[in-house]
Amino acid sequence: MSRVGKKPIPIPDKTKITYADRLLTVEGGKGKLCQSIHPAVDLNIEDGVMNVTMLTESRTNRALQGLTRSLVANMITGVNQGFERKLEINGIGYRAELSGKQIILNVGYSNPVAFDLPEGISATVEKNNNINLFGIDKQLVGLAAAAIRRIRPPEPYKGKGIKYAEEHIRRKAGKTGTK
Repeated sequence: MSRVGKKPIPIPDKTKITYADRLLTVEGGKGKLCQSIHPAVDLNIEDGVMNVTMLTESRTNRALQGLTRSLVANMITGVNQGFERKLEINGIGYRAELSGKQIILNVGYSNPVAFDLPEGISATVEKNNNINLFGIDKQLVGLAAAAIRRIRPPEPYKGKGIKYAEEHIRRKAGKTGTK
């Protein structure tokens, strides 16, 4: 049984939801998101609450019910509050700066690396080593953060690189010289 899929999704007052031809559109204070809904599930909107129901009972449909419920709940949260992802840059001389819709990263390569922000994502850089990404689409914010982290992932010996703010890097001991 999908416990997540059975939970009703509360719809805030200032959120406008349109569901027609298997296309869900959610509009809020921060923007507008669209998502196509799988044919195995259906959405019921009534009294400020949305429920996700399966059309037929099967294992994959139960999984799709939970997935669809999570996607729709993230859409509603995104257009009302938005999502944020924080990255930290560790290392001597490692820094970032914002230049329009690009983040210029100096992370130990011979040349600076320019990362173009995707459409719908905004960023701020604090103290040259903290990057904050903002957006209404949770998946897009996560993909942008993962792409920035992939430029210079943290290494386990000195901890240098780009990591998520809440991430903990397991450190390794270096080589020891014995005679």
